[in-house]
Amino acid sequence: MLPFVYFIQFCICWELLPTLHPFFRLHSCEKQNMKMKSSKSPSLLGILTTIITILHLIEPVCCALSFCRNVCGGINVNYPFSIDDGCGAPQYRKMLNCSGDLFFLTPSGSYKVQSIDYEKQTMVVYDPSMSTCSTLQPHHDFIMTEIQSVVMPPTADTIFILLNCSIDSPVLNHYRSLCFNFSGHSCDELYNSCTSFRLFHPLSPNGTVTTGYSSCCYTNYNTVKLMSMNILDCSHYTTAYNTDELEGVGPLDWSYGIKLSYMVPNAGCDRCQRTGGTCGFDTETEIPNCACEGSSNSTRECAGGITTDGASKRTQREFYHMLILVMGAFCYLMSS
Repeated sequence: MLPFVYFIQFCICWELLPTLHPFFRLHSCEKQNMKMKSSKSPSLLGILTTIITILHLIEPVCCALSFCRNVCGGINVNYPFSIDDGCGAPQYRKMLNCSGDLFFLTPSGSYKVQSIDYEKQTMVVYDPSMSTCSTLQPHHDFIMTEIQSVVMPPTADTIFILLNCSIDSPVLNHYRSLCFNFSGHSCDELYNSCTSFRLFHPLSPNGTVTTGYSSCCYTNYNTVKLMSMNILDCSHYTTAYNTDELEGVGPLDWSYGIKLSYMVPNAGCDRCQRTGGTCGFDTETEIPNCACEGSSNSTRECAGGITTDGASKRTQREFYHMLILVMGAFCYLMSS
């Protein structure tokens, strides 16, 4: 706290002044006489304590920096996303958590963020509890909040594969239309290729693998959004993304995970960033604002269009002016 150092230097000089000039020696003697006459006069230690307390209260208000972390687990976290509350866009509030790695939070669990493409406005997440071609996990649902389903739905090239579905499953009977042909890939191919899924392949009475029985379903997010795994009567699921590129590619080489698409709210963030600010919002009202370095003011831009350095210098000047006023008050108390 550099201004505080200046203040201490000022206090030391003030106490040394009586040794430098007769006027100050006389003034010092008068002060001592006044202190002896009144035991209720404030002590130097008490005044210093008060001033230090005031400075500590003042500085965070006028010189605090906006604290919005922009990296977690090697992934850049930029607008509209955020790790810290009050940063980013309010629509995406508390959707991400940084605990070593970056995670996307939903009612059904925490999904590790693999990548964020800010140009294409997509985010790829991975469910550690999801079955893959090499790992079989217990029964699990994928659930998003209503807001998440609107502002961050899975992309059209993300498929949900329902596995080991009962012969009475709705998607194999009345809702057969919810299943679609995925680039020519069949359930037999999936069960034969993946070690973890082979136990789902139906067997004939003599123990040989049968063909032509579709006990899986390639579908989209809306199916699992409307019906749980219990209703679907399928024991497991997995997901793959970039499915437009998987024609002729075996299940072992699929990209397993969920790719989400998002929209960037038009809240004047570009204007805020151009002037050196960080886009955020009021945590109580969720009204968007612009957090500027060196200032706690919430505006649409920093310092009326001045860059961050300019805003910081202006705030420092304001702080020094306030410091001078405080020191003036200190001088008045010492001389009274």
